[in-house]
Amino acid sequence: MKRLREILHRIDHRGYKAYQDLERQRFQFPGFELVVDHIQGDPFAAPSRFHVRVLQEVAAFPPQSFSNRSREVALRDFLVRAFAREARYVSERRGSGKSGQLFVDAPGQEILERSACQVNKDYVELRFFVGLPAAGRRILGGEAEGMLVQVLPVIVEAALYFRNLDHKALWGHLEASEDADALRASLETLGLVAFVADDSVLPRRSGVDDRPLAQAVLFRSPERLRVTVEASNRGAVTGMGIPQGVTLIVGGGFHGKSTLLRALERGVYNHVPGDGRELAVADPTAFKVRAEDGRSVVGVDISPFIDRLPGGVETRWFTTENASGSTSQAANIAEALEAESRLLLVDEDTSATNFMIRDRRMQALVEKRHEPITPFVDQVRRLYQDYGVSTMLVMGGSGDYFDVADTVIAMVEYVPQEVAEEARAIAQKYPTDRVSEGGDHFGPIPERIPLSESLDPRKGRREVHLKARGTRSLLFGRDEIDLSHVEQIVEDGQVKAIGCAMAYARQRYMDGGTPLREILGRVQRDVQQEGLDGISPITYPPDLVGFRAQELAAAVNRLRTLRVKPTKYE
Repeated sequence: MKRLREILHRIDHRGYKAYQDLERQRFQFPGFELVVDHIQGDPFAAPSRFHVRVLQEVAAFPPQSFSNRSREVALRDFLVRAFAREARYVSERRGSGKSGQLFVDAPGQEILERSACQVNKDYVELRFFVGLPAAGRRILGGEAEGMLVQVLPVIVEAALYFRNLDHKALWGHLEASEDADALRASLETLGLVAFVADDSVLPRRSGVDDRPLAQAVLFRSPERLRVTVEASNRGAVTGMGIPQGVTLIVGGGFHGKSTLLRALERGVYNHVPGDGRELAVADPTAFKVRAEDGRSVVGVDISPFIDRLPGGVETRWFTTENASGSTSQAANIAEALEAESRLLLVDEDTSATNFMIRDRRMQALVEKRHEPITPFVDQVRRLYQDYGVSTMLVMGGSGDYFDVADTVIAMVEYVPQEVAEEARAIAQKYPTDRVSEGGDHFGPIPERIPLSESLDPRKGRREVHLKARGTRSLLFGRDEIDLSHVEQIVEDGQVKAIGCAMAYARQRYMDGGTPLREILGRVQRDVQQEGLDGISPITYPPDLVGFRAQELAAAVNRLRTLRVKPTKYE
């Protein structure tokens, strides 16, 4: 600490680049070590990167707080939140540009793996950003000393010492995450694809505020779907279990259909206590599928849904720079299957109508030989029968899906009712007389091999140039990837991590012979074993957040420079 003061006094009022004297330095404080990983070039550049390390003999976190993977991830998430909160309390603007900022990226409602914090039996480490103070481009050494010597120790002691934390909140955080992981892991054994506990709060405050809606209707399971499952900490939990197969969510407008589906989209992640969705879980591979006009598609087999396009366009190896609603939705499903999703989530509001249904009257007017689209209603059942892939659909406008559904949930003023028997009776009473299209089987799910030369993360002198623009897009080298319709990306840090994973996969696994499916699995395995640090091009990354294979695949598939080659069908 004394040496840090001496350096800051020496460089006070010098040009900003004199801050470089701090880079790669280590400074001992009472109770922790401060390490300077990277110094920003000027006060308007991306902030500098620091980390602190507190030995466990000081931090004193009980071994049971990180005794398994679920608890370790939740503990790291909790400590990042604590550090972010304390930093907000005491940080202030100190000069030009980003001067005076001391922060980590604030987490949302999900409990996720975060590179910002590491915990093991030896130490606790927290990585963060610092906007080093300056007036113009002149160093404000006294202000920097105030931040690093006076303010930072207060934050560290409040956020990273076990004795100073809210123990009830900490254990509640860990146990909520562990319970959700246990429930999600038990779904397949129970023959379910999703579970929503009674008294869950599913509605959100608004489209830009993901916190629970105050005075919302509490979730209550319909009797026909009520199950009791065992959670690791809460014990027996009762709620709605959604079986494998084809599930419809029906009901009038504004009665909660899409709210339920959105809760299950996010059910692939754990949630903080008080969120309302702590025990609303879905199959970990569940993927939201929608139409996405204008996206690029490269070498995807969409023939189970679209074949014999005018002009002889090949749909077993479909490539376009500007997909339509129907072709994009078909491609999104094919890509989800390639990424080994076992549950597809579909909302008619974000689907292409002609992709979802073709009723009897339209079949009579436009003969099948003139219609290249096989609607989803005719393939959704085959997808489950042939591959065990379940589908959950929000459907308010077509009763034709009654004929193919296993489970039908009607939402009435946010209260679910199971009405499959009623739906089947209606289907028998009012037959549609439509002809099923598309054959007896779904067809093969081919694999593609991505070519490494088509993924170029370089820009200028940088071997890897990545930039997340919120959750909506990723700048990968010189190319921008539109992720605005990949709805299960919830934090900027996931986009940053996905960019790192793409560059990592290109260098390590894209050898011209390995299928994308296998590459995704290898990257996920490496992250499990080595953490997010293992895929980062920099040391001590402070801002990477855990992601799934499905979102990584979505980013690769939306890269407009992507080129692939096929593998043979089995």
